[in-house]
Amino acid sequence: MMPFASLADAEALDRADPLAPFRDHFALPAGVIYLDGNSLGPLPVATLAAQADAVANQWGSGLIRSWNDAGWIDAPLRIGAKLAPLIGAGADEVVVTDSTSVNLFKAVVAAAGLDTRPGALLTEAGNFPTDLYIARGAVAALPHLRLDVAAPGEILNAIGNDTRVVLLTHVHYKSGHRHDMAAITRAAHAVGAVIIWDVSHSVGAVAVDLNGCDVDLAVGCGYKYLNGGPGAPSFLFAARRLQSRLHSPLAGWFGHADPFAFTDDFVAAPGIARFQCGTPPMLSLLALETGIDVFLQADAAALFAKSAALFDLFADLVAARCPTLKLVTARDPAARGSHISFAHPAGYAIVQALIARGVIGDFRAPDVLRFGLTPLYLGFADTWRAVDQLAAVLGTEEWREARFSLRSKVT
Repeated sequence: MMPFASLADAEALDRADPLAPFRDHFALPAGVIYLDGNSLGPLPVATLAAQADAVANQWGSGLIRSWNDAGWIDAPLRIGAKLAPLIGAGADEVVVTDSTSVNLFKAVVAAAGLDTRPGALLTEAGNFPTDLYIARGAVAALPHLRLDVAAPGEILNAIGNDTRVVLLTHVHYKSGHRHDMAAITRAAHAVGAVIIWDVSHSVGAVAVDLNGCDVDLAVGCGYKYLNGGPGAPSFLFAARRLQSRLHSPLAGWFGHADPFAFTDDFVAAPGIARFQCGTPPMLSLLALETGIDVFLQADAAALFAKSAALFDLFADLVAARCPTLKLVTARDPAARGSHISFAHPAGYAIVQALIARGVIGDFRAPDVLRFGLTPLYLGFADTWRAVDQLAAVLGTEEWREARFSLRSKVT
């Protein structure tokens, strides 16, 4: 049964929503219902002023002095410390640097160096492609490791005595399925394996407790729920208990214990700082910091509860009004992230027709329509109206128009 009988009920809930004022923190265009924050978060209003200051004042006037005077040199660790509470980490266990793919490579090779006995790097079929590509590339450079790829849902059965490293995505990018982080981490540790979690679709979307689950390493991106901007830097977590034993394979100068000593020999910086590599992209880092600052103002429990309620409303409305769409995301809030996915053979064209109506979701091959339910700026009435438009697209079959089948490079 649907939790609301009418649009008016949804609007009433928006008026009572303690998170509703956060909508004003984002420069969302008028007439658009944005359901793709799970892929690229919208622009925070505060980022406009912060970037203007970073460009005109810190870069324009401060010039190279801003590495010291504006604190640029400390930004990767400072922003990592701000982000740490969102993933259940200590302030000294997170650094913001490089891309998710680069940090995955660093994490995999560093983890593999903890136990050089022959064995397997275990991951899961259907994982986000870059995770699989990076895993294959890392294994090719590590003669003691082979790559084992478990079938979806079989990861616990696939962990064996010769498993050395486990690499998994916490929330699946397509289906929204959420792994039991604590249970899988325990299983990996029981055979002496090191575990790496990709929390790109988790951070800011669902509760994440890396230290509570005894996780070894993790990576995640900053441009989805954290609203850091397109291509925002990634972050890397390494448990404090392992940091002194981990060696980054990309020994860049910013990971040196004394980068401005300019010595020929590399000496790793203490702690998480050793996972820095090249010169950080300051404008992108500062944009991400603004996004995190906005996010940290919200009550996490209220955020996750609203996410679950938005999901229930969306799922119920689609079931009632769009029966040709097949729900592929679990209904149990503990078993999923904060996006909802449906399957339909014409998924791409349907999403394009919906975008033409001002409702922005996205598509994942071969047949998945994906909608991000991001509670910082999405309301219950938005959700109701989005399904109105989805039902209209399906009812009129306007998605059959040829223009909606022309594939763009980005889907």
